[in-house]
Amino acid sequence: MAYAIAMSNEKGGVAKTTSTLSLGAALAELNYRVLLVDLDPQANLSLALGLETDEASITSANVLIEGVALKTAIRTTEIRNLSLVPSNFKIENAEQFLPMRTHYLTTLRSALEADALPYDYILFDCPPALGAITLNALAAANLLIIPTQAEYFSAYALRNMMGTIRRIRQEVNPGLAYRILVTLLDRRNRTHRNIFEQLQATFGQGVFTTVIEIDTKLRESPIAGVPIVHYKPTSRGAQQYRVLAQELIEYAKEETARQAA
Repeated sequence: MAYAIAMSNEKGGVAKTTSTLSLGAALAELNYRVLLVDLDPQANLSLALGLETDEASITSANVLIEGVALKTAIRTTEIRNLSLVPSNFKIENAEQFLPMRTHYLTTLRSALEADALPYDYILFDCPPALGAITLNALAAANLLIIPTQAEYFSAYALRNMMGTIRRIRQEVNPGLAYRILVTLLDRRNRTHRNIFEQLQATFGQGVFTTVIEIDTKLRESPIAGVPIVHYKPTSRGAQQYRVLAQELIEYAKEETARQAA
């Protein structure tokens, strides 16, 4: 079974898509088979891999709204071990249509379970909202990664995220775990340092040890259409996402072993 990860924060501008792409590519670099699922109407993840949104005839929108088999939406990419389910603006309709159905929270999970997909990790890039699409991703995930800037409004948004986690655990996915990933960190900024320390004090082991610092190369890589580990493999951003991948792998192994015990 693939280990499923939802990348979500209702606060925008926290490097959510960048983290989905960069972490996925770092895992693929380690010879893990990775599937990225773009669930955002803006389709930035698809664009960051060089796919124009009108090029894909079958997308995550077809999977969620029409019940199309997930495997038919998978596209190969130029990156070894990395595949993509693209998105486009039509997925926004899922916010209207999904809640009209019974058991709508498990639509994505059912799509995953219907196909024996040959992947080690599946990463969902969620829209910056806690609507039906994001709730579906959380219901299907083993782990929620919450990218969070070390700034007040980003940290404040965690309150709603924690409430959503409790809801999903109670209703459909009792095993959902979470980890906070601090992104766009400027260690020279006293406010950043203080909020980072507060997050560690509040959430303890719920915060990844790895942090992602500000790196202009991370902003350039989507424009180039390739992940940071391929665009600038020796950059700080590339190295930090590689370290994050290692931390995630160890966490996933420990959690899998604990649940099997």
